[in-house]
Amino acid sequence: MEARYILHYAPDNASLVIRLALDTLGLPYDTALVNRAAQAQKSPAYRALNPNGLIPALETPDGPMFETAAILLWLADRHGALAPADDSPHRARFLSWLFFLSNTLHPALRITFYPDQYIGTDATAQATLRRHVQDTLPRYLDMLETEAAKTHPWFCAQALSALDLYLACLLRWMALYPRPHGGAGWFTLSDWPQLHAMATRLDQSKAAIAAIRAEGLGPRPFTDPQLATPPEGSAT
Repeated sequence: MEARYILHYAPDNASLVIRLALDTLGLPYDTALVNRAAQAQKSPAYRALNPNGLIPALETPDGPMFETAAILLWLADRHGALAPADDSPHRARFLSWLFFLSNTLHPALRITFYPDQYIGTDATAQATLRRHVQDTLPRYLDMLETEAAKTHPWFCAQALSALDLYLACLLRWMALYPRPHGGAGWFTLSDWPQLHAMATRLDQSKAAIAAIRAEGLGPRPFTDPQLATPPEGSAT
């Protein structure tokens, strides 16, 4: 029997993407809480799994993995689901958008959440950086909405894909953490109907129900996000 996976996670962090993937694939796995309140992600033991000291890390039969998109793609290829096969004509386009999420959209959100890590402690400089980055987010969503409207089997289709799972979590965090100069209400997911429909399907999935229980995400974590109230650990 193949060894079980171990997901090193913190509630409502990027590890949520991997939890959703594991449950969508129906894979057995164990979890290990990374206590962010104690900065456990910076500990030598955790850095042995993820040298960047970021969440998630996934222990696999082939050794530990880190980087959300890399883990997603590895799981999809290993288990033959959630992504087009490597010989599919859809593969190139799928990879382009997966790495758009990983290299463009997700880092943009990280900058808005943690500007001090990128530009230091000056409040004015932080506000300027966040404003600049966040003003681009609707344009990114417009691009994704246009792609989703092309009716791909691997994006916003009836069967959830790795791309859907990753994007849905990013959409959740956009709704939960509004931009400082616009205040609450700047982001309404229904303004992007294709993305909203995908998030609705995910809300109703077995994987989302399992994540709701495990991480305290609220009844509709992707279409009506609430701050997490996890049974253990902290989201921040």
